[in-house]
Amino acid sequence: MPIVRTAEATCVGHPDKLCDLIADRVLDDILWEDKCARVAVEVLAAGRVITVAGEITSTCLPTIRESVRAALVKAGYEPMLFRIRVRVRRQSPDISAGVTTSLEARAGG
Repeated sequence: MPIVRTAEATCVGHPDKLCDLIADRVLDDILWEDKCARVAVEVLAAGRVITVAGEITSTCLPTIRESVRAALVKAGYEPMLFRIRVRVRRQSPDISAGVTTSLEARAGG
């Protein structure tokens, strides 16, 4: 079977790059305030709607909409032209238990 190699190059305004930029900005802004925060967010861009969804555990109150607007400006967009939806909640107890204390520590090992 022949080997096929592919590559993709996109500019900063491409939806994939834009979503990565927004997710990075959200993470950076939260970690700036709380170095021990746990952030698991995904970003979706569809038309003029940006959706940030996921789970966060932090001692700070994240300003996700402000982070999204800052990322949009950096990418060359006018943030007021976008609808920003935030669907973020506190990290679930099951996930928190798994990342706060290892299974071995919980079992006494």
